Amino acid sequence: MTDGFCTDCKAYTPIVFDHTAGDTICSECGLVLESHSIDETSEWRTFADESRDKDPNRVGAPLDPLLCGGGLGTVITKIGASCDSSFSSSRVINQWQKVAQNPDASLINNFKRIGDMADTLGLKETIKNHAKELCKKVTDQNACRGRNLSPIMAACLYYACQEEGYPRTMKEIAKGATMKDIYRAKRLVREKLGIGNKVIHAGDLARRYCSNLGLNNLVTKAVLETVKKSEKFDIRRTSTSILATIIYMITQLSDRKCSLRDIVLSAEVSESTIKGTFKDLHPYASRLIPKWYANEKDIRKLCFP
Repeated sequence: MTDGFCTDCKAYTPIVFDHTAGDTICSECGLVLESHSIDETSEWRTFADESRDKDPNRVGAPLDPLLCGGGLGTVITKIGASCDSSFSSSRVINQWQKVAQNPDASLINNFKRIGDMADTLGLKETIKNHAKELCKKVTDQNACRGRNLSPIMAACLYYACQEEGYPRTMKEIAKGATMKDIYRAKRLVREKLGIGNKVIHAGDLARRYCSNLGLNNLVTKAVLETVKKSEKFDIRRTSTSILATIIYMITQLSDRKCSLRDIVLSAEVSESTIKGTFKDLHPYASRLIPKWYANEKDIRKLCFP
């Protein structure tokens, strides 16, 4: 109940809104101030039971400038043979349905894939929209026809994250895809969009990985400094492998040690990969790990379990 000016009472009085009739009524004198007004609030009622449909919404998706006509298409429901005899033209309607099929059907499905992956990673709406733009450009070149779509959509989201300044690894985005499919998808998107092969550095991922593992500011600072120093050495390992190994080394020198299993799960790197990277990094450990964080004697004692 809100206050409004009543022309009959000549004063501000409590106003009641009758949702059934759409009338705005003065609670003091009962004068109808406005009739048949439109309720612009959200409609929470669903129609899933009535339509026997899994989708409870009566309306479609919001306007999307990347789709033909903004995505405001109409789909005619197919009429089966069991319907009333008055629908003798059902075959004609079904044929028109095929002809007037939504031209953006495949693109909508691709957008849904991107949206699902972005929501799983908790990415911002701007990144999701950027990925959709890249997907549209790739699709317009008929690059997706006959290919595994999920890795390609993951590659679009991967490059969108890079360009928006929130890098993610392809392993994080394309869960379940093989490395072969991932590399093919990245190469395809790069070629079609003319994107340079920008490498993700360990430092780009360090803060997020440390945060996921619950490491404090002091440990995170040591990890960041060690990662930055490691870039000066020719260590031929992936950025994720180097970061995971450095986190392991730094946490072993702290009071609150982080288990190898937690690091493996967080970075999605195998234990054997961390072990191999540890062998490559250990000779440089005394030059990589900051002296303010650990003394050289403790650094030399570092070993892999």
